[in-house]
Amino acid sequence: RVTLLELMIVKVSDKNSVSSEEMNVFVRHADFLADCFQEKCGAVLKFTAAADVEDEEALVTIRLLDVLCEMTSNNGQLEHLQAFPGLLETAVDTLRLAHLAGKQAVNIFTATHAVTGQEEISHPAVGFKSHLIRLIGNLCYKNKENQDKV
Repeated sequence: RVTLLELMIVKVSDKNSVSSEEMNVFVRHADFLADCFQEKCGAVLKFTAAADVEDEEALVTIRLLDVLCEMTSNNGQLEHLQAFPGLLETAVDTLRLAHLAGKQAVNIFTATHAVTGQEEISHPAVGFKSHLIRLIGNLCYKNKENQDKV
Protein backbone atom coordinates (compact mmCIF):
# COMPACT_ATOMS: atom_id res chain seq x y z
CA ARG A 1 0.00 0.00 0.00
CA VAL A 2 2.84 2.36 0.83
CA THR A 3 4.49 1.73 -2.54
CA LEU A 4 1.20 2.33 -4.38
CA LEU A 5 0.73 5.63 -2.54
CA GLU A 6 4.30 6.66 -3.34
CA LEU A 7 3.61 5.98 -7.03
CA MET A 8 0.47 8.11 -6.79
CA ILE A 9 2.49 10.94 -5.23
CA VAL A 10 4.93 10.87 -8.15
CA LYS A 11 2.12 10.83 -10.72
CA VAL A 12 0.08 13.58 -9.03
CA SER A 13 3.09 15.84 -8.47
CA ASP A 14 4.11 15.61 -12.15
CA LYS A 15 1.47 18.04 -13.38
CA ASN A 16 2.72 18.10 -16.99
CA SER A 17 2.13 14.44 -17.70
CA VAL A 18 -1.35 14.10 -16.17
CA SER A 19 -4.06 13.90 -18.82
CA SER A 20 -7.61 15.08 -18.18
CA GLU A 21 -8.76 11.45 -18.04
CA GLU A 22 -6.16 10.66 -15.37
CA MET A 23 -7.17 13.82 -13.50
CA ASN A 24 -10.76 12.57 -13.40
CA VAL A 25 -9.56 9.26 -11.98
CA PHE A 26 -7.63 11.09 -9.24
CA VAL A 27 -10.69 13.17 -8.36
CA ARG A 28 -12.83 10.03 -8.08
CA HIS A 29 -10.24 8.41 -5.83
CA ALA A 30 -9.73 11.53 -3.72
CA ASP A 31 -12.84 10.74 -1.65
CA PHE A 32 -11.56 7.25 -0.89
CA LEU A 33 -8.12 8.55 0.07
CA ALA A 34 -9.60 11.28 2.29
CA ASP A 35 -11.85 8.70 4.00
CA CYS A 36 -8.88 6.41 4.63
CA PHE A 37 -6.86 9.29 6.07
CA GLN A 38 -9.72 10.29 8.37
CA GLU A 39 -10.08 6.72 9.64
CA LYS A 40 -6.38 6.06 10.19
CA CYS A 41 -4.92 9.44 11.18
CA GLY A 42 -4.56 8.41 14.83
CA ALA A 43 -2.20 5.58 13.88
CA VAL A 44 0.69 8.00 13.45
CA LEU A 45 0.38 9.11 17.07
CA LYS A 46 1.48 5.60 18.10
CA PHE A 47 5.01 6.64 17.17
CA THR A 48 5.21 8.75 20.32
CA ALA A 49 4.88 5.68 22.53
CA ALA A 50 7.72 3.71 20.93
CA ALA A 51 10.11 5.50 18.60
CA ASP A 52 11.33 2.26 17.02
CA VAL A 53 7.90 0.93 16.09
CA GLU A 54 7.45 -0.01 12.44
CA ASP A 55 3.69 0.30 12.18
CA GLU A 56 2.45 -0.27 8.65
CA GLU A 57 -0.85 1.56 9.28
CA ALA A 58 1.04 4.63 10.45
CA LEU A 59 3.29 4.53 7.37
CA VAL A 60 0.23 4.22 5.13
CA THR A 61 -1.36 7.20 6.92
CA ILE A 62 1.77 9.31 6.41
CA ARG A 63 1.75 8.50 2.69
CA LEU A 64 -2.00 9.23 2.48
CA LEU A 65 -1.29 12.66 3.94
CA ASP A 66 1.46 13.19 1.37
CA VAL A 67 -0.91 12.25 -1.49
CA LEU A 68 -3.62 14.57 -0.14
CA CYS A 69 -1.08 17.41 0.11
CA GLU A 70 -0.11 16.90 -3.53
CA MET A 71 -3.73 16.60 -4.65
CA THR A 72 -4.70 19.83 -2.88
CA SER A 73 -1.75 21.56 -4.54
CA ASN A 74 -3.50 21.00 -7.87
CA ASN A 75 -6.43 23.28 -8.70
CA GLY A 76 -8.35 20.47 -10.38
CA GLN A 77 -8.62 18.48 -7.18
CA LEU A 78 -8.44 21.33 -4.68
CA GLU A 79 -12.07 22.46 -4.84
CA HIS A 80 -13.32 18.90 -4.57
CA LEU A 81 -11.26 18.18 -1.45
CA GLN A 82 -12.02 21.59 0.11
CA ALA A 83 -15.68 20.59 0.18
CA PHE A 84 -15.00 17.07 1.49
CA PRO A 85 -16.89 16.70 4.79
CA GLY A 86 -14.70 16.48 7.87
CA LEU A 87 -11.29 16.48 6.16
CA LEU A 88 -10.30 19.94 7.41
CA GLU A 89 -11.55 19.21 10.93
CA THR A 90 -9.67 15.90 11.02
CA ALA A 91 -6.45 17.58 9.89
CA VAL A 92 -6.75 20.33 12.54
CA ASP A 93 -7.61 17.83 15.31
CA THR A 94 -4.71 15.56 14.32
CA LEU A 95 -2.35 18.54 14.32
CA ARG A 96 -3.49 19.44 17.85
CA LEU A 97 -2.99 15.87 19.04
CA ALA A 98 0.45 15.60 17.42
CA HIS A 99 1.46 18.91 19.00
CA LEU A 100 0.33 17.74 22.44
CA ALA A 101 1.98 14.35 21.99
CA GLY A 102 5.20 16.08 21.01
CA LYS A 103 5.14 18.13 24.20
CA GLN A 104 4.58 15.10 26.41
CA ALA A 105 7.29 12.85 24.96
CA VAL A 106 10.19 13.01 22.55
CA ASN A 107 8.87 15.01 19.61
CA ILE A 108 9.48 12.88 16.53
CA PHE A 109 7.06 14.86 14.37
CA THR A 110 9.35 17.79 13.56
CA ALA A 111 12.88 17.76 12.22
CA THR A 112 14.13 20.40 14.64
CA HIS A 113 13.28 18.26 17.65
CA ALA A 114 14.28 14.94 16.10
CA VAL A 115 17.92 15.89 15.49
CA THR A 116 20.25 15.19 18.40
CA GLY A 117 23.56 15.37 16.56
CA GLN A 118 24.78 14.97 13.02
CA GLU A 119 22.79 11.82 12.28
CA GLU A 120 20.49 11.64 9.31
CA ILE A 121 16.78 12.07 9.95
CA SER A 122 15.18 8.82 8.87
CA HIS A 123 12.06 8.43 11.01
CA PRO A 124 8.98 8.35 8.78
CA ALA A 125 6.97 10.64 11.09
CA VAL A 126 9.45 13.52 10.84
CA GLY A 127 7.67 16.36 9.10
CA PHE A 128 4.19 14.98 9.81
CA LYS A 129 3.08 18.21 11.48
CA SER A 130 4.41 20.34 8.62
CA HIS A 131 2.50 18.20 6.12
CA LEU A 132 -0.67 18.60 8.20
CA ILE A 133 -0.14 22.37 8.16
CA ARG A 134 0.37 22.23 4.39
CA LEU A 135 -2.88 20.30 3.94
CA ILE A 136 -4.77 22.74 6.19
CA GLY A 137 -3.32 25.69 4.27
CA ASN A 138 -4.25 24.14 0.93
CA LEU A 139 -7.80 23.40 2.12
CA CYS A 140 -8.16 27.05 3.24
CA TYR A 141 -6.72 28.53 0.03
CA LYS A 142 -9.27 30.96 -1.43
CA ASN A 143 -12.02 29.28 0.60
CA LYS A 144 -13.61 31.68 3.09
CA GLU A 145 -15.77 29.01 4.73
CA ASN A 146 -12.75 26.82 5.57
CA GLN A 147 -10.76 29.85 6.68
CA ASP A 148 -13.52 30.72 9.14
CA LYS A 149 -13.53 27.16 10.49
CA VAL A 150 -9.81 27.30 11.24
